[in-house]
Amino acid sequence: MASPNPMLAPVVALVAWTLVMWLWMYATRIPAIVKARMRLDPNAPRGEQMAQLPPSVRWKADNYNHLMEIPTIFYAVALVLALLGDSSTVTVGLAWAFVILRVVHSLWQALFNVIQVRFALFVLSTLPLFGLTFRAAQAVF
Repeated sequence: MASPNPMLAPVVALVAWTLVMWLWMYATRIPAIVKARMRLDPNAPRGEQMAQLPPSVRWKADNYNHLMEIPTIFYAVALVLALLGDSSTVTVGLAWAFVILRVVHSLWQALFNVIQVRFALFVLSTLPLFGLTFRAAQAVF
């Protein structure tokens, strides 16, 4: 079997991290729902019931949702670069930088959630994504 493109490792790592956040979200949310004796109402407006949970519980869910947003662009561009065979040190480094900064962003949001710091981490994590997109654009256009 051929060696996999190194660009695939950060993709799998971010998927794995997203699943860790999914577990953490439910490991905190379910006990909080039970403790609050909430009766889940399918007719309640979206988010209304979860707003009753403590902020530290909601932060994990908020972050899980964030991992469904801008990382989708990362997945697309990283897979394009992998298909193009770009496994250069710069490209792989940018991919890992994105993943590491997203993990730090997740931990910050889930544990402390100081918005100014979280925003700075969001911006920093997005910069490698611009680099990856530029490299992909160079290759395909």
